[in-house]
Amino acid sequence: MSGKPDGSSRRSWGWHPLTPEWACRVVDAAGVRPGERVLDLGAGTGALTAPLLAAGARVTAVELHAGRAERLRQRFGDDVRVLELDLRELRWPHQPFRVVASPPYSVTTGLVRALLAADRLVAADLVVQRGAAGRLVDRPPRARHTRHRRLDLGLRVPRGAFAPPPRVDSVVLRISRRGRST
Repeated sequence: MSGKPDGSSRRSWGWHPLTPEWACRVVDAAGVRPGERVLDLGAGTGALTAPLLAAGARVTAVELHAGRAERLRQRFGDDVRVLELDLRELRWPHQPFRVVASPPYSVTTGLVRALLAADRLVAADLVVQRGAAGRLVDRPPRARHTRHRRLDLGLRVPRGAFAPPPRVDSVVLRISRRGRST
């Protein structure tokens, strides 16, 4: 990726944060419960982090961009654990956890594959490109726990739900355990 090191060029980093209204909608639709451990992957400056905290979640925000990670630390202090690292380097928690995130579109397939293999994952709600989500639901990637998981399309997220808007439409891709609703 290229872009200004200070993170001021959103388009050069492909960064499209959700508006506050839509971030709240995504978190509400995810049904996060107070006390749940939730990972916000590709947290940016906290569009989803804030409503996750308001829902009572114990939030870990993962952000690669140093400037954004520092803004998360300043904005949320000790209320949020901030990990400044590449998602490919992330080790999943040893306790049950959920994911509510709007990760970079470029990591969608690899992230879904990793989440399907995460044995402590309770559920995930990922804001991803609509076309990619449809392909993943039709042909889920193979992973260790795939037969125990289900991929479904959730909330439709229009381009105007982001500032700046991306060039494609998005949707929430839901990963849940088979036989359970989240």
